[in-house]
Order: sequence, then C-alpha cells, then structure tokens
Amino acid sequence: MKKIAIIGPESTGKSTLCKTLSAHYQEPFVPEYGRTYLEENGTNYTYEDLLFISKGMVAIEDEKAKEATNLLFCDTDLIMMKVWYEVRFGKCHPWVLETIEAKPYDFYLICSPDLPWQEDPMRENPHIREELFERYLKEVNNLHVPFHIVKGEKRLQSAKKVLDIILHK
Repeated sequence: MKKIAIIGPESTGKSTLCKTLSAHYQEPFVPEYGRTYLEENGTNYTYEDLLFISKGMVAIEDEKAKEATNLLFCDTDLIMMKVWYEVRFGKCHPWVLETIEAKPYDFYLICSPDLPWQEDPMRENPHIREELFERYLKEVNNLHVPFHIVKGEKRLQSAKKVLDIILHK
C-alpha cells in the first residue's frame, strides 16, 4: 500500500483532488483533520492545538490504512503541519519533526497556487500562497520523496496519469 500525500497552499484544490482520486481508484482517503478540528473548536488555536491536530491526523491515517488495498490518499500531511507551526508560531513541535522522519509518505502530489483564491472562514493566508508552495516543495525535496506538481484546471488528469505509472511499476 502506498501512502499519497496531497499538499499545497490553501485554496488549491487539495480536498477536491483527494476525494476525486479516492473515488476513481476506489481507495480510502484521510480528510483534512485540521479543518474538522477548527470547525469544532474555533479558529483561535494554540501551539498545543496544532499538536493535537497533528496526532489526530496520524491516528486517522493509521486507521484508514487498514482499509486500503493499493493507495491511501491523505488530504494534507505533517509537512504542512510543520510549515503551519513555523508560520504561526516561529517553531515546530519536536513530535511533528520526529514523526515526519519516522512515518514517511510514498509519494506527494503538490498543488500549485495557480487557482483563484476562494474565501473561507477557515483559511488565513491568501497573500503568501506562493511562499507556502515553495516551502512545501523545499520540505518534500529535503525528504527525497518522489512528487509531482499539479497545476491548472486539469489537476485530476495530471494526478491520475502519474499515479497510474506508479501503480504499474
């Protein structure tokens, strides 16, 4: 089973891509736990809240992995949590850093910030999407994990093309 992380700045189609790929390949997906947590607890979050979100996300991934045959699609990952910590608090919790190393993903789909911004009360960074994209790209490169950048309106076709190659290796 390959764990596929779908990451990128806010409002770049991650959740839609994750759900659509899950349906296409008939494999499970892990929804964005941070969104669920903030919807339930409010957007005035703390450093410790991000740790709770990170651990919750990993726990859900572990549960959903039991349902997967070939692929598990993850809407966001711990790299996004690391960058979220750094942008908001200037430092990342050690548990997140350790877990990034201990539980790597097999492949990344990184969504480019080339779609128009869609306002949403859970989103907070409309003006630094390009900077966030570059940070995510750098983090994935540092892990030496294969990735593919999805761009434009044909994100789904681009993602399916590269995933079909991975599945048939």
